[in-house]
Amino acid sequence: MELSLSSREFAGYTVVEARGEVDVYTASVLRQRLIEVIEGGSHRVVVDLRRVDFLDSTGLGVLVGALKRLRMAGGELGLVCDNEKLLKVFRITALDRVFALHETVEAATAPPAQPNG
Repeated sequence: MELSLSSREFAGYTVVEARGEVDVYTASVLRQRLIEVIEGGSHRVVVDLRRVDFLDSTGLGVLVGALKRLRMAGGELGLVCDNEKLLKVFRITALDRVFALHETVEAATAPPAQPNG
């Protein structure tokens, strides 16, 4: 299967929507798009993985690289994922502690909750 990407602006974030498989063969396409988005001035990025069927270690590496690049620029990266198979990969690799994982784009772009008091 191939990987197709689209981008849109939503609530002050650039949302990169991925569809297909992110693996050793297609990860470079995602890497290039994320670099373009970041170098284009977007520092608040969300990658929507809800239509991704498969994600391997190469794809995880691309996401980690984008997170590092954004953090160095004072930005942030959120991931949208509701696929239990993919979520398991994030848990096994402990990357669920590194990435902000959300079920929807709206949740990923919502302002942080303010503590009461």
